[in-house]
Amino acid sequence: MSSVEQNQTTTAAEPLSTHGVQPAIKRIDGEALRMQTADLTVRYGLSTFGIRDVSMPVFDRRVTALIGPSGCGKSTFLRALNRMHDLGGDVEVSGAAYLDGENIYAPKVDPVVVRRRVGMVFQKPTPFPTKSIYENVCAGLRLVGMRRRSLLDEAVEKALTDAVLWDEVKDRLKSPGGSLSGGQQQRLCIARALAVEPEVLLMDEPTSSLDPNATMRIEQLIQQLKQQVTIVIVTHNMQQARRVSDYTAFFYVGEMVEIGPTQEMFTSPEHARTREYLHGTFS
Repeated sequence: MSSVEQNQTTTAAEPLSTHGVQPAIKRIDGEALRMQTADLTVRYGLSTFGIRDVSMPVFDRRVTALIGPSGCGKSTFLRALNRMHDLGGDVEVSGAAYLDGENIYAPKVDPVVVRRRVGMVFQKPTPFPTKSIYENVCAGLRLVGMRRRSLLDEAVEKALTDAVLWDEVKDRLKSPGGSLSGGQQQRLCIARALAVEPEVLLMDEPTSSLDPNATMRIEQLIQQLKQQVTIVIVTHNMQQARRVSDYTAFFYVGEMVEIGPTQEMFTSPEHARTREYLHGTFS
Protein backbone atom coordinates (compact mmCIF):
# COMPACT_ATOMS: atom_id res chain seq x y z
CA MET A 1 0.00 0.00 0.00
CA SER A 2 1.05 3.56 -0.61
CA SER A 3 1.92 6.01 2.13
CA VAL A 4 -0.91 7.52 4.12
CA GLU A 5 -2.10 10.84 2.77
CA GLN A 6 -4.17 13.48 4.51
CA ASN A 7 -7.74 13.90 3.33
CA GLN A 8 -9.12 17.42 3.29
CA THR A 9 -12.39 16.47 5.03
CA THR A 10 -12.54 16.59 8.81
CA THR A 11 -14.98 14.72 10.97
CA ALA A 12 -17.51 16.44 13.20
CA ALA A 13 -17.73 13.44 15.53
CA GLU A 14 -17.72 13.80 19.30
CA PRO A 15 -14.13 14.15 20.54
CA LEU A 16 -12.74 11.12 22.34
CA SER A 17 -11.06 13.24 24.98
CA THR A 18 -11.28 16.70 26.42
CA HIS A 19 -8.36 18.05 24.41
CA GLY A 20 -10.56 17.18 21.49
CA VAL A 21 -9.76 18.69 18.04
CA GLN A 22 -10.40 15.82 15.63
CA PRO A 23 -7.73 15.05 13.02
CA ALA A 24 -8.57 14.72 9.35
CA ILE A 25 -9.62 11.27 8.12
CA LYS A 26 -6.68 9.73 6.25
CA ARG A 27 -6.52 7.67 3.07
CA ILE A 28 -4.60 4.67 1.80
CA ASP A 29 -4.67 4.00 -1.95
CA GLY A 30 -7.77 6.16 -2.32
CA GLU A 31 -9.69 4.48 0.52
CA ALA A 32 -10.51 6.57 3.59
CA LEU A 33 -9.36 5.11 6.90
CA ARG A 34 -11.89 5.16 9.70
CA MET A 35 -9.79 3.08 12.10
CA GLN A 36 -6.27 1.67 12.15
CA THR A 37 -4.38 -0.44 14.66
CA ALA A 38 -0.65 -0.41 15.35
CA ASP A 39 0.98 -3.36 17.16
CA LEU A 40 -2.28 -3.94 19.05
CA THR A 41 -1.76 -6.68 21.65
CA VAL A 42 -4.17 -8.16 24.18
CA ARG A 43 -2.76 -10.31 26.96
CA TYR A 44 -4.64 -12.28 29.61
CA GLY A 45 -2.74 -12.77 32.82
CA LEU A 46 1.03 -12.99 32.59
CA SER A 47 1.59 -15.06 29.49
CA THR A 48 -1.58 -15.79 27.49
CA PHE A 49 -1.98 -13.66 24.38
CA GLY A 50 -5.34 -13.19 22.67
CA ILE A 51 -3.75 -11.20 19.85
CA ARG A 52 -0.21 -10.04 19.32
CA ASP A 53 1.13 -7.04 17.36
CA VAL A 54 -1.86 -6.63 15.03
CA SER A 55 -1.48 -3.69 12.64
CA MET A 56 -4.26 -3.27 10.08
CA PRO A 57 -6.54 -0.67 8.50
CA VAL A 58 -10.32 -0.46 8.75
CA PHE A 59 -11.67 1.45 5.77
CA ASP A 60 -14.50 3.95 6.02
CA ARG A 61 -17.96 2.75 4.93
CA ARG A 62 -16.64 -0.63 3.94
CA VAL A 63 -17.28 -4.07 5.42
CA THR A 64 -14.19 -5.83 6.75
CA ALA A 65 -14.58 -9.54 7.56
CA LEU A 66 -12.35 -11.22 10.12
CA ILE A 67 -11.87 -14.93 9.39
CA GLY A 68 -9.77 -17.72 10.85
CA PRO A 69 -10.08 -20.87 13.00
CA SER A 70 -11.72 -20.83 16.42
CA GLY A 71 -9.54 -19.27 19.10
CA CYS A 72 -7.33 -17.37 16.66
CA GLY A 73 -8.06 -13.92 18.09
CA LYS A 74 -10.82 -12.57 15.86
CA SER A 75 -13.27 -11.71 18.64
CA THR A 76 -10.46 -10.53 20.90
CA PHE A 77 -9.38 -8.07 18.20
CA LEU A 78 -12.97 -6.96 17.58
CA ARG A 79 -13.54 -6.20 21.27
CA ALA A 80 -10.29 -4.26 21.42
CA LEU A 81 -11.67 -1.84 18.81
CA ASN A 82 -14.11 -0.34 21.31
CA ARG A 83 -12.34 -1.07 24.60
CA MET A 84 -14.63 -3.88 25.67
CA HIS A 85 -11.63 -5.49 27.39
CA ASP A 86 -11.72 -2.64 29.90
CA LEU A 87 -14.78 -4.35 31.38
CA GLY A 88 -12.89 -7.54 32.23
CA GLY A 89 -10.25 -8.17 34.86
CA ASP A 90 -6.62 -9.18 34.41
CA VAL A 91 -6.46 -8.03 30.77
CA GLU A 92 -3.64 -5.86 29.45
CA VAL A 93 -3.90 -4.02 26.14
CA SER A 94 -0.85 -2.46 24.50
CA GLY A 95 -0.18 -0.85 21.15
CA ALA A 96 -2.71 1.54 19.65
CA ALA A 97 -6.09 1.61 17.94
CA TYR A 98 -6.86 4.83 16.11
CA LEU A 99 -10.34 6.19 15.43
CA ASP A 100 -10.22 9.12 13.03
CA GLY A 101 -6.53 9.42 13.83
CA GLU A 102 -6.86 9.51 17.64
CA ASN A 103 -5.68 6.61 19.80
CA ILE A 104 -8.69 5.26 21.71
CA TYR A 105 -6.30 3.92 24.38
CA ALA A 106 -4.72 7.31 25.09
CA PRO A 107 -4.89 8.22 28.81
CA LYS A 108 -7.45 11.03 28.50
CA VAL A 109 -9.83 9.15 26.22
CA ASP A 110 -13.24 8.33 27.72
CA PRO A 111 -14.13 4.67 26.94
CA VAL A 112 -17.84 5.53 27.17
CA VAL A 113 -17.44 7.92 24.25
CA VAL A 114 -15.48 5.27 22.36
CA ARG A 115 -18.31 2.77 22.76
CA ARG A 116 -20.82 5.35 21.60
CA ARG A 117 -18.86 5.99 18.43
CA VAL A 118 -17.95 2.31 17.92
CA GLY A 119 -21.05 0.18 18.49
CA MET A 120 -21.21 -3.57 19.09
CA VAL A 121 -23.60 -6.37 18.09
CA PHE A 122 -22.99 -9.75 19.67
CA GLN A 123 -23.25 -13.34 18.47
CA LYS A 124 -26.48 -14.04 20.33
CA PRO A 125 -29.23 -11.41 20.20
CA THR A 126 -29.17 -9.48 23.46
CA PRO A 127 -32.32 -7.34 23.70
CA PHE A 128 -33.57 -6.33 27.11
CA PRO A 129 -36.30 -9.00 27.14
CA THR A 130 -38.80 -7.30 29.45
CA LYS A 131 -38.29 -3.77 28.14
CA SER A 132 -40.47 -2.63 25.26
CA ILE A 133 -39.18 -2.52 21.70
CA TYR A 134 -39.26 1.26 21.99
CA GLU A 135 -37.24 1.32 25.21
CA ASN A 136 -34.73 -1.16 23.80
CA VAL A 137 -33.92 1.18 20.94
CA CYS A 138 -33.70 4.38 22.98
CA ALA A 139 -31.76 2.87 25.91
CA GLY A 140 -28.45 4.29 24.72
CA LEU A 141 -30.01 7.65 23.94
CA ARG A 142 -31.33 7.96 27.47
CA LEU A 143 -27.87 7.15 28.82
CA VAL A 144 -26.41 10.11 26.95
CA GLY A 145 -29.09 12.43 28.24
CA MET A 146 -31.78 12.58 25.56
CA ARG A 147 -35.13 13.09 27.26
CA ARG A 148 -37.41 14.98 24.88
CA ARG A 149 -40.09 12.57 23.67
CA SER A 150 -40.29 13.99 20.16
CA LEU A 151 -36.55 13.49 19.64
CA LEU A 152 -36.70 9.97 21.07
CA ASP A 153 -39.64 9.11 18.81
CA GLU A 154 -37.77 10.38 15.76
CA ALA A 155 -34.58 8.52 16.70
CA VAL A 156 -36.40 5.25 17.38
CA GLU A 157 -38.23 5.35 14.05
CA LYS A 158 -35.02 6.15 12.17
CA ALA A 159 -33.02 3.40 13.88
CA LEU A 160 -35.72 0.78 13.33
CA THR A 161 -36.06 1.89 9.72
CA ASP A 162 -32.30 1.67 9.19
CA ALA A 163 -32.40 -1.83 10.71
CA VAL A 164 -35.24 -2.78 8.33
CA LEU A 165 -37.54 -3.52 11.26
CA TRP A 166 -39.87 -0.52 11.46
CA ASP A 167 -42.65 -1.89 9.23
CA GLU A 168 -42.74 -5.11 11.26
CA VAL A 169 -42.98 -3.51 14.71
CA LYS A 170 -44.35 0.03 14.30
CA ASP A 171 -47.77 -1.03 15.60
CA ARG A 172 -46.41 -2.83 18.67
CA LEU A 173 -43.62 -0.66 20.00
CA LYS A 174 -44.84 -1.28 23.56
CA SER A 175 -44.40 -5.07 23.22
CA PRO A 176 -41.41 -6.65 25.00
CA GLY A 177 -38.24 -6.98 22.95
CA GLY A 178 -38.12 -10.64 23.97
CA SER A 179 -41.40 -11.30 22.13
CA LEU A 180 -39.72 -10.94 18.72
CA SER A 181 -38.30 -13.78 16.66
CA GLY A 182 -34.55 -14.46 16.78
CA GLY A 183 -33.86 -12.61 13.56
CA GLN A 184 -36.01 -9.68 14.62
CA GLN A 185 -34.25 -9.56 17.99
CA GLN A 186 -30.89 -9.31 16.24
CA ARG A 187 -32.16 -6.48 14.06
CA LEU A 188 -33.53 -4.82 17.22
CA CYS A 189 -30.04 -5.01 18.71
CA ILE A 190 -28.65 -3.48 15.53
CA ALA A 191 -31.25 -0.70 15.78
CA ARG A 192 -30.26 -0.10 19.41
CA ALA A 193 -26.62 0.25 18.33
CA LEU A 194 -27.53 2.55 15.41
CA ALA A 195 -29.71 4.86 17.52
CA VAL A 196 -26.68 6.68 18.97
CA GLU A 197 -25.31 7.16 15.43
CA PRO A 198 -21.96 5.33 15.68
CA GLU A 199 -19.29 5.68 13.02
CA VAL A 200 -18.26 2.04 13.29
CA LEU A 201 -20.37 -1.06 13.95
CA LEU A 202 -18.67 -4.22 15.22
CA MET A 203 -20.53 -7.48 14.62
CA ASP A 204 -19.38 -10.70 16.31
CA GLU A 205 -20.85 -13.61 14.32
CA PRO A 206 -24.24 -11.87 14.17
CA THR A 207 -26.00 -14.66 12.25
CA SER A 208 -24.53 -17.80 13.86
CA SER A 209 -27.66 -18.44 15.93
CA LEU A 210 -30.14 -17.56 13.17
CA ASP A 211 -31.98 -19.61 10.55
CA PRO A 212 -31.14 -19.19 6.82
CA ASN A 213 -33.96 -16.70 6.15
CA ALA A 214 -33.00 -14.49 9.09
CA THR A 215 -29.34 -14.77 8.07
CA MET A 216 -30.19 -13.55 4.59
CA ARG A 217 -32.04 -10.55 6.03
CA ILE A 218 -29.07 -9.60 8.21
CA GLU A 219 -26.66 -9.94 5.27
CA GLN A 220 -28.87 -7.72 3.14
CA LEU A 221 -29.02 -5.25 6.02
CA ILE A 222 -25.22 -5.17 6.27
CA GLN A 223 -24.99 -4.21 2.61
CA GLN A 224 -27.42 -1.34 3.19
CA LEU A 225 -25.80 -0.14 6.40
CA LYS A 226 -22.32 0.21 4.91
CA GLN A 227 -23.62 3.26 3.06
CA GLN A 228 -23.67 5.10 6.39
CA VAL A 229 -21.43 3.22 8.83
CA THR A 230 -18.14 1.31 8.79
CA ILE A 231 -18.62 -2.39 9.63
CA VAL A 232 -16.22 -5.01 10.99
CA ILE A 233 -17.69 -8.51 11.17
CA VAL A 234 -16.35 -11.75 12.62
CA THR A 235 -17.63 -14.80 10.76
CA HIS A 236 -16.81 -18.50 10.52
CA ASN A 237 -18.87 -18.73 7.32
CA MET A 238 -16.51 -18.31 4.38
CA GLN A 239 -19.34 -17.83 1.91
CA GLN A 240 -20.81 -15.14 4.12
CA ALA A 241 -17.46 -13.33 4.19
CA ARG A 242 -17.38 -13.42 0.38
CA ARG A 243 -20.95 -12.19 0.11
CA VAL A 244 -20.92 -9.27 2.53
CA SER A 245 -17.37 -7.93 2.83
CA ASP A 246 -15.20 -5.57 0.83
CA TYR A 247 -12.02 -6.55 2.71
CA THR A 248 -11.06 -9.73 4.51
CA ALA A 249 -8.42 -10.22 7.21
CA PHE A 250 -7.17 -13.72 8.07
CA PHE A 251 -6.17 -14.37 11.69
CA TYR A 252 -4.16 -17.34 12.91
CA VAL A 253 -2.84 -18.07 16.43
CA GLY A 254 -3.41 -14.50 17.59
CA GLU A 255 -1.76 -12.83 14.61
CA MET A 256 -3.20 -11.10 11.57
CA VAL A 257 -1.61 -13.03 8.70
CA GLU A 258 -2.87 -10.88 5.83
CA ILE A 259 -5.60 -8.49 4.76
CA GLY A 260 -6.77 -7.52 1.30
CA PRO A 261 -9.77 -6.98 -0.97
CA THR A 262 -12.09 -9.93 -0.41
CA GLN A 263 -12.14 -11.16 -4.00
CA GLU A 264 -8.34 -11.18 -4.13
CA MET A 265 -8.07 -12.89 -0.74
CA PHE A 266 -10.31 -15.74 -1.83
CA THR A 267 -8.81 -16.20 -5.29
CA SER A 268 -5.12 -15.45 -4.80
CA PRO A 269 -4.07 -15.08 -1.14
CA GLU A 270 -0.42 -14.20 -0.59
CA HIS A 271 0.31 -16.55 2.31
CA ALA A 272 0.35 -20.35 2.26
CA ARG A 273 -1.42 -20.54 5.63
CA THR A 274 -4.31 -18.46 4.26
CA ARG A 275 -4.57 -20.72 1.19
CA GLU A 276 -4.62 -23.81 3.40
CA TYR A 277 -7.40 -22.38 5.56
CA LEU A 278 -9.51 -21.25 2.61
CA HIS A 279 -9.09 -24.65 0.92
CA GLY A 280 -10.21 -26.47 4.07
CA THR A 281 -6.87 -28.02 4.99
CA PHE A 282 -7.61 -27.01 8.59
CA SER A 283 -10.47 -25.22 10.34
